[in-house]
Amino acid sequence: MDLYRGKRLFVEKKMVRLPDGRELERVLVHPGDAVAILPVRADASCYLLRQYRFAIDEFILEAPAGTLNAGERPDETARRELIEETGFQAETLIPRGFIYTTPGFTDERIFLFEAQGLSPSCAYEKDEDEVIEVIKVPLAHLPSMIREGEISDAKTIALVYRCLGPVRESRR
Repeated sequence: MDLYRGKRLFVEKKMVRLPDGRELERVLVHPGDAVAILPVRADASCYLLRQYRFAIDEFILEAPAGTLNAGERPDETARRELIEETGFQAETLIPRGFIYTTPGFTDERIFLFEAQGLSPSCAYEKDEDEVIEVIKVPLAHLPSMIREGEISDAKTIALVYRCLGPVRESRR
């Protein structure tokens, strides 16, 4: 049974069967799949967004990201969102797999991409509800920014790990 159906997501209550045969009533959130992109520059830096998020009433640092439109492939969404949010297009998009955001109550997947060969583009405009500042960050700073909590967005942390390898904390 639908509890809510909106433009971006729907919420349903349904009976689910567990692997052991038990049936339970659960609420599931279906926001649709999304993408996150790490735009990597030739000078060993990348672009992140300082973006206002109303759900937490804060600005946070995160990778460009967005939801797939109906019929859109993840790579198409990644190309569109990269231009919308940063003003750059990518010559090359490297798929870095996907993550489940919170599988305890949602089926949302975020497809991860590394973008290379960046050049300016104005093919798409920012969404009207986005409050974004594009920030250039040296790749070498990302591990400490994650360790210190300056980057706390889970999709961005997963994306950095998938693009740059394990984020190791140095022992002093």
